[in-house]
Amino acid sequence: MTYSDPKPPFRGDESDRSETDARDVELMAKVSEGDTGAFEELVERHQRSVIGTVAKMLGNASEAEDIAQQVFVRVWKSAGRYEAQAKFTTWLFTITRNLVFNEVRRRRRKPTVSVDEREELTHRTVEDSKAVPPDDGILQVELEDAIDRAIKSLPEKQRLAVVLRRYEEMPYDEIAVALSMSVPAVKSLLFRARSQLRESLQRYLDA
Repeated sequence: MTYSDPKPPFRGDESDRSETDARDVELMAKVSEGDTGAFEELVERHQRSVIGTVAKMLGNASEAEDIAQQVFVRVWKSAGRYEAQAKFTTWLFTITRNLVFNEVRRRRRKPTVSVDEREELTHRTVEDSKAVPPDDGILQVELEDAIDRAIKSLPEKQRLAVVLRRYEEMPYDEIAVALSMSVPAVKSLLFRARSQLRESLQRYLDA
C-alpha cells in the first residue's frame, strides 16, 4: 500500500525528500507502538495532499474528506505491518488509490449522474471555450476550471497518474509503485492522458 503528503516529499531537492521521508518513517515507527501524537503529526503533514488528490479524482470536497479519513484510519491500523521498503508517501498513495478506485467502482454500480449529464461534463470544456473572457484574470480561472474538468473526464488510472505527476510532482518510479505498474507503462499512460487533455483544451491552447 502507499501514501503521500502535501508538499515536503515532492518539493525541493533529493536531500529534502530523504529528510522528509526519514521523518515519516520515524513517525510510523512510533505510530506502530500506539503513539497518537506521532499519528496526528503524520496526518497534519499529509492530509492536504491526500484530500487534494481525492478531491481531484472524485470532484467532491466533502467526499474527499471522508475518503481521506478512511485512508488515515488504514494507516493507523496497518502501522504494525508497515515496512519502509518504499517512500512513505508512495505507500500512502497506494492506500489512497485503493480507496478511491473502490469509490469509483461503487459509483459505477450506483451512479448519481445520468449518462447525458456525464457526456455534458466531458464536452463542456470545448463549449465553454467559445465564450470570450472579459479579462486575463477571468481567463485564468476559466482555464483552470477547464483543466479540472478535462482531467475529471479521463479514465481513472490516467486521471490519478496525471494528478500525482502534475500536482504532487511525483517521479515516474513512485507513480509506478502507487499504481502497481511498470515505469514504461506509466509513461505510456501519461502520454495518452496528455494527448486527450490537449484535445480537450485545444481551443485554450490556440488562444
